[in-house]
Amino acid sequence: MNDGPIGVFDSGLGGLTVLQALADLLPGEDLVYFGDTARYPYGDRTADELLRFSDQIADLLVAEGAKMLVIACNSATAAALDHLRSRLDIPVIGVV
Repeated sequence: MNDGPIGVFDSGLGGLTVLQALADLLPGEDLVYFGDTARYPYGDRTADELLRFSDQIADLLVAEGAKMLVIACNSATAAALDHLRSRLDIPVIGVV
């Protein structure tokens, strides 16, 4: 695994609790967080929208050097976890 950060994303700010838990569990790791407040909430979005949003955010975090992704959003995890796992060359973890 590379020395890049662990990328964490959510549809808003709720994922900051996941970020804090990771910081507590993995104090030596760098973390980067993306809260998609511009398109919040995700709950009423279609599966296609959630896939598109998740792809965009994942690509951004990977471009920033993320060595792993944590989807800290129930809606995005349900819609995009398997898709991102098959598409990316880094581990992807969801919260569901």
